[in-house]
Amino acid sequence: MAAETLTLALPASPGREVGSATQDFLAELIERGLREVRVERALDRYARGGISFGAAAQQASVTQSELSRYAYARGMEPPFSAETLVEEVG
Repeated sequence: MAAETLTLALPASPGREVGSATQDFLAELIERGLREVRVERALDRYARGGISFGAAAQQASVTQSELSRYAYARGMEPPFSAETLVEEVG
């Protein structure tokens, strides 16, 4: 995996918390955070009617089935499709 070096200024409290964290932990934290942000933005656009559910899944870089789970967690009722059924049943 290619690496990029970043310099980041954080407020004191989170700075202390992550100050002693390993590089692997910080990389995982950032990757998970970015994924969550992509999913939230995609679901927001979908909820406003700006994009289809399939397009939202593509924007978030997840399957429609996975995006459905995020949508349910937010109290949304995602559409049911043959693709989702295949992903769920196998």
